[in-house]
Amino acid sequence: MSTETDDNDTGNEESSGHCSTPDSDGEVAEEIAIISFERKLDTAREIEAEIGDDYESVDIVEYHGDVFEEHWGEYDCFVGLMASGIAMRKTAPLLDDKWDDPAIVVIDEALTWAIPITGGHHGANQVANDLARLGAVPAMTTASEAAGKQGVESKAKALDTHVVNGDSTVATNLAVLNEELGPVARLDGPKAVLVGDDVTVLKRNGDDGVVLGTGTVSGVDTQQVLDAWDAALDDLDLDRSDVDFVATGTRKEGEDGLYEAAQEIGAGVVLFEKETLEAFEGPSPSRSKELIGWPGIAEASAIAGGREHDLAREKERFDDAVTVAVGR
Repeated sequence: MSTETDDNDTGNEESSGHCSTPDSDGEVAEEIAIISFERKLDTAREIEAEIGDDYESVDIVEYHGDVFEEHWGEYDCFVGLMASGIAMRKTAPLLDDKWDDPAIVVIDEALTWAIPITGGHHGANQVANDLARLGAVPAMTTASEAAGKQGVESKAKALDTHVVNGDSTVATNLAVLNEELGPVARLDGPKAVLVGDDVTVLKRNGDDGVVLGTGTVSGVDTQQVLDAWDAALDDLDLDRSDVDFVATGTRKEGEDGLYEAAQEIGAGVVLFEKETLEAFEGPSPSRSKELIGWPGIAEASAIAGGREHDLAREKERFDDAVTVAVGR
């Protein structure tokens, strides 16, 4: 993630990783309905048992001809335990706008394929990924995911933001696909901004969360990261629900323990490049600057990612493996 600042206090943010599933408003999809034929209810219960803890509710609804219409608007995502053709025919007349329609995923009884049909960027891809824990192959067809790239909706998700102007994402996701988009620009207000139709505007989902600036040793254990975060948050009388996202340096991209810990707390991982961290260097001395030429990752990334570019808690090293600072 690269961030550069100027006299107008603008910057760039680029995100990676994933957090909780976004619904069509760019917030969090919490309510899932598994639509199942009676003969497949045992499989539906297996799905419910596997993914139930990841969502506010996972209901099993027995299939009948009007089941989708009857429950349209009640759930963020439908998981159809059925042939894709059935789900497509029954939901097609109900579809109106991708930003308002629920996500739809179909999965076969053998749990071989999990196929997002609609709302791939609005929950279906993530639910399909969750179903992969049962052995199903998530069949992603959205262009950015199919190409292994992070679309703007995914960037919004990692930053705990939502897309304000949905129509713009056609152009910006094409730019992602062509590697032309660049990092997400940050503009701190109050300001008035004039944008074109090919500019996607993101807005934070809340106004009082914190950023966990984190540095780790290579090969860090997931539980070590979680314990460090919990200790730092507890010192501020905060908990995991107060976290907007996790921030670190690009040097930590692909650090499994860090990414798995972020997934555990439902937070995205945002990466800052070296130049950005140098612009937001923290107050505590760091040996990494003299050893590898990087400023201290924990404090600099917490400051860079925070709304106020300030620290709520200076860095602390835990278990000789994880360094955490909290930004606000």
